Amino acid sequence: MNALSATGKPPSGERLARLADSPRFNKGTFHNELKRRDGSYLKMTYDFVAGGSKHRMPTDALPVQERSRADYATPPDSGLRVTWLGHSTLLIEIDGVNVLVDPVWGERTSPFTWMGPKRFHAPPLPLSQLPRIDAVVISHDHYDHLDYPTILALGDTIPQYIVPLGVGSHLEQWGVSPERIVERDWWGEVQVGDVTLVATPARHFSGRSIVMADQNRTLWSGWAMVGPEHRVYYSGDTAMFDGFTEIGERLGPFDLTLIETGAYNAMWADVHLGPEQALQAHAMVRGKLFMPVHWGTFDLALHAWTEPVERALARAAQLGENVVVPKPGERFEPHAPPAVVRWWPEVPWETAEQAPVVSSGLGKLALSAPERTAEPALAE
Repeated sequence: MNALSATGKPPSGERLARLADSPRFNKGTFHNELKRRDGSYLKMTYDFVAGGSKHRMPTDALPVQERSRADYATPPDSGLRVTWLGHSTLLIEIDGVNVLVDPVWGERTSPFTWMGPKRFHAPPLPLSQLPRIDAVVISHDHYDHLDYPTILALGDTIPQYIVPLGVGSHLEQWGVSPERIVERDWWGEVQVGDVTLVATPARHFSGRSIVMADQNRTLWSGWAMVGPEHRVYYSGDTAMFDGFTEIGERLGPFDLTLIETGAYNAMWADVHLGPEQALQAHAMVRGKLFMPVHWGTFDLALHAWTEPVERALARAAQLGENVVVPKPGERFEPHAPPAVVRWWPEVPWETAEQAPVVSSGLGKLALSAPERTAEPALAE
């Protein structure tokens, strides 16, 4: 893999000109509504090299449910089924439409084949065994969500790539035909069969350049999938912000929320949620069943690799929220989710009290117990 090719291409020409129509785009870059505050870059660098948990990666092979195309020959009885393929990669079958979210089959989340975070486990479903995919949905252009070798392999076999503004520039650079690329600003919609995909606001950033020269030149988003019978919310990567309430009011309630829960730290609390704020976001968007994603596949932070799920389960128990935690490759139907089975090992981890993660600029949202405007109970 060529590292320069893997970085992609920032928007230019007519695509760049179109970005100027977005209220989030100013002076060549996209902006969050809340200011981002970062911790010390020197401390961050030191901790990644010499600090952090001693349990950032598993020491034994993880249990993986291997999948094949044959597993998807029969549609879900309920009309909604989700397969967790690791990290934020998901196969969502919703009301007759098959959506592949943030597909990452590469060995490393890096432009290099020899350096960067390496997978904890093999992909449960080989790319060659994918069932019919009606659309690939991308949340933003970071390496653990937009994977160069995966896009090269998929190419024009995918009818539509549905992405935030500007991200299509990378895809086009890697050989995807322009007519297969659909870009949307926040609240923009795309119809796929009977399902409406809606780009939802998020609080994050973007960029693939090794020297960060292209930071925030493409947009980031979450995605809501609104079908005639079911609704699913995927957060993408985000910190806490009050926009979750508007998402819930406009598009909820959701049968299932898929919310990033790992790769957090107080030093970068304005770009990732952490487990406790993930549960808060779940309630704000009016979710019925919560599933943590963005954990358990790559070492992207300083915490123990199991800490995100441990803290998420602890907080969910406090709030009385319904949670599902599939192992890699496991699939489920949200109307009858499987009981939580601890497929991960018990290793030391820090609690929310020991290592709090709270995004800045929140006012009364900070560390608040979420208030619901709709019933959290699972649909019958």
